[in-house]
Amino acid sequence: MAVTTYRQRWTLDDRAASVWHSLPVDIPPGCPGLSVTLTVPAVEGAVIDLGCEGAGGWRGWSGGARQSFAITPAAATPGYVAGELEAGTWFVVIGLHRIPVEGVELVVEAVTGPASVIPGLDEYAALTAAVGVPARPPRRVLPAADGLRWVAGDFHAHSLHSDGSTPVANLAALAVSAGLDVLAITDHNTEAHHGELPGLGRQFGVGLIPGQEVTTDTGHANAFGPIGVIDFRQPASTWVTEVARRGGLLSINHPLGGDCSWRQLLPEHPPLAEIWHSSWLDHTWGGPVAWWQAWGLESTTPIGGSDFHNPSSLTTPGIPTTWIAIDASAEGPDELVPAVLEGLAAGRTAISAGYDAPVVLRNGNDLVVIDAPNTLLLTADGDRHAIRTPYETIPAPTPSGTALITHNNRFLSLTT
Repeated sequence: MAVTTYRQRWTLDDRAASVWHSLPVDIPPGCPGLSVTLTVPAVEGAVIDLGCEGAGGWRGWSGGARQSFAITPAAATPGYVAGELEAGTWFVVIGLHRIPVEGVELVVEAVTGPASVIPGLDEYAALTAAVGVPARPPRRVLPAADGLRWVAGDFHAHSLHSDGSTPVANLAALAVSAGLDVLAITDHNTEAHHGELPGLGRQFGVGLIPGQEVTTDTGHANAFGPIGVIDFRQPASTWVTEVARRGGLLSINHPLGGDCSWRQLLPEHPPLAEIWHSSWLDHTWGGPVAWWQAWGLESTTPIGGSDFHNPSSLTTPGIPTTWIAIDASAEGPDELVPAVLEGLAAGRTAISAGYDAPVVLRNGNDLVVIDAPNTLLLTADGDRHAIRTPYETIPAPTPSGTALITHNNRFLSLTT
């Protein structure tokens, strides 16, 4: 057993140099485990993130949610990837997310050798075992173009693999209870949760989409698909091309979300943006739609996300609901995931405030408005259409970007 200890006062100068700092740890051949503890004093204004990079690649991230983790060949703390500890130089990665003016002294201790305790693992297993498969509410069947059908999803949720309070199994149960067909699990800067998704998806009868919230202090983006980890420490301009190269889809998250608003420079826009986020509490405020218009209605497919973390989150999974028109032949969780990603790539989405809420859909050359009598439909060509009945169809203009609003300008639904 070997112990590597770092004790250092970190200051605003260190944060100015880089938000992330890597502390080397030597891993010998045949190492049975790595255990790391971060000690952060109770100093107001100090928020420190924690992660790990192995000699062969990224091994996990817990951000500010944990101050200890362990990795062994057979098991790891939630948020970290178990497996062989390849010999060489590893790094404990700390993120200086917030540093007080006077600085903060941190102690990092890394122990190589057998890990007698794997923090968080037993708790995670017990919580997972306690989750049952709930009843699904009656399905809402929406009219779709030939060869397609609309399915309900939520593209933003967190588990105990990052800063959520619940295991992936419970997220799956919440999705089923909300009537969702798919849910993206988007833990911060890790893919540790991806291995659970196929099995849990089959168990609960819901498509669980592998995701990663690529997280920095100047903006977050969701990378969707089984594409491996996107390095959040690289410039955001590289995320777009790297995600596309690997066959995934990138979305700008909550672009007007307080101190998480999008402030990264991008030479090219990714295909998706989380236009409707749970933080959009006042739907008479047109900011999110104005951002969509400025970002590019034609080039940006809108999606929505609850960003569920715990019972005190602003909304539960499915609020808002994103509808995706997918290949009608795709059935079952295993087929739903690639079909939904294909539907997103094709730009076939609509967003409603909830599963049973009013919605406008683009079906080929038509716009279909459902359950929204006495409302207004605003299309990207500048026209306004009065909707008087619970089901109306009007010709769809060529430009993308349609909003359904009430008489007092409250947004009800968006579609491409």
